[in-house]
Amino acid sequence: MMELRNTPASSLDKFIKHHLLSNTEFHKQVKSAIKIICTFLKERCFRFPPRPVRVSKVVKGGSSREGTTLRGRSDADLVVFLTNLKSFREHFECRGEFIKEIRRQLEACQREERFEVQFEVQKQQNPRALSFVLRSPNQAVEFDVLPTFDALGQLTKGYRPDPQIYVRLIQECEKLGGEGEFSPCFTELQTAFLKERLPMLKSLICLVKHWYQLCKMKYEHKLPPQYALELLTIYAWEQGSSKPQFSTAQGFRTVLALILKHQDLCIYWKKYYDLENPTISQYLRRQLAKPRPVILDPVDPTGNVAGGDPQRWQLLAQEVTIWLKYSCCENLNGRPVRTWKVPVSLHEERTLWNHT
Repeated sequence: MMELRNTPASSLDKFIKHHLLSNTEFHKQVKSAIKIICTFLKERCFRFPPRPVRVSKVVKGGSSREGTTLRGRSDADLVVFLTNLKSFREHFECRGEFIKEIRRQLEACQREERFEVQFEVQKQQNPRALSFVLRSPNQAVEFDVLPTFDALGQLTKGYRPDPQIYVRLIQECEKLGGEGEFSPCFTELQTAFLKERLPMLKSLICLVKHWYQLCKMKYEHKLPPQYALELLTIYAWEQGSSKPQFSTAQGFRTVLALILKHQDLCIYWKKYYDLENPTISQYLRRQLAKPRPVILDPVDPTGNVAGGDPQRWQLLAQEVTIWLKYSCCENLNGRPVRTWKVPVSLHEERTLWNHT
């Protein structure tokens, strides 16, 4: 495969098309396997538990749902909403019990069902989820199954949560010390936030994710979360272009430039939560006053997806300085690709200090 570093900036769109976009046949195989698993979770998983349990819905999230799947690599969440979980606190306290039951039953499903792709339950490393992998000879999809409290209920197009949902979220997070802990409850909004994006922006996200994975091979788990880079890419496009057609090279170069300025990043969105409610407004003030970088999850104000370790961003910034010398960041005349003009901090942040 042609390496990204040797790809001329003018050829990045071709690179994405020919080397990054995923295989249609594998999508069909994965979709078939997911259907089996979702049916199992809804109808069979909790037939004989210690107490009655009902699954209200199973929602798929992650790159395979959002349209940002990389060839040979994909990730997805199967969020299992349980009627027995009545609050964020119950979600926090009881999910371990449900994860054990789902694991036991999924392993039984694996023995009974014939999948077109290899199905493998992983050793539990994340206390919030059960992980498994679907494999074919050339591709793999990593899944997390997350038992979750249904905080939002039935969603309709253009849905915006009642502010009281976020008030309860904030109150529980402050009691339990679990900021960002309940993001699975907002999976449907998270998926909608990414899925509705224009095709060319999704391609740019794929390119940034591919670059991130190349860096991750060098530093393993010492880098910021990938989701932070996805949101940073969306922010760069919104503030620097916002057009359906744009220069992929400029977009990529802008994201790298923002990484170099990570110590000043302060980003959030007001699509699902805003400053009208005093509790939410006061909480946002505290969140945005935290040490940079700050990138708030657009569906969960308690989650700073940039993470709390600036050293991870410093490592990524070191990689950026190396990559800026490669062909993918230079024009044919050898000059750097121009970046979009993007602020590192939203000007709306200033209004928070006098709001409420």
